[in-house]
Amino acid sequence: MSETLNADPAELAKFSDLAHRWWDPESEFRPLHQINPLRLDWIDTLAPLKGRRVVDVGCGGGILADAMARKGADVLGIDLAAKPLKIAQLHALEAGTAGVSYREISAEALAAEQPASFDTVTCMEMLEHVPDPASIVRACASLVKPGGWVFFSTINRSAKSFAFAIVGAEYLLKLLPRGTHEYAKMIRPSELAAHCRAAGLELTESRGLQYNPLTRRYWMDGDTSVNYLFATRKPGT
Repeated sequence: MSETLNADPAELAKFSDLAHRWWDPESEFRPLHQINPLRLDWIDTLAPLKGRRVVDVGCGGGILADAMARKGADVLGIDLAAKPLKIAQLHALEAGTAGVSYREISAEALAAEQPASFDTVTCMEMLEHVPDPASIVRACASLVKPGGWVFFSTINRSAKSFAFAIVGAEYLLKLLPRGTHEYAKMIRPSELAAHCRAAGLELTESRGLQYNPLTRRYWMDGDTSVNYLFATRKPGT
């Protein structure tokens, strides 16, 4: 099974090695803690989370999954990195977060097991770390119910994103560990849009995520040249 698993062992090891630091807001995961309220509010505005069944694909240590559960969703977080999942489970216990659970399973395997079972699917900061992002998009489309929402976030592949997301974030500002992102794995919005169309998802909204290193502030706008997010829907009732 490992031969066909849509995962890069080096990527899994990279995030597993840092698992114990996932919930430290001043660690390498500080950017995720800082952007989480932005992406959470955006998701909740378009697809209110309260009472919804949600799966967070590539959940890591559970920062977004935990926050969505606190908004009243019934959340399943899935990942193939065992150590971050254990950290996520431990945090949920310590924080007393109800309505969130975690499984070590691929998106493709869960889609085969539970097709059309979720009101909302989130896949954030994950597509640029897998060998076959189109397969993840197809799995997300299979997981969501007709009429449901699928949210993606990833990094554009452009000269600007290389300068900002790799040189700036990893080498100059040291916001992320060196080697967090590979330029060749970044995905242009046109490519992700094509994957979504091929999977039967309709693009509803796209947003860009910006960062000011002087004020250390993140915000969302219409500029998708570096970090960007897609909101898509599966046609149906």
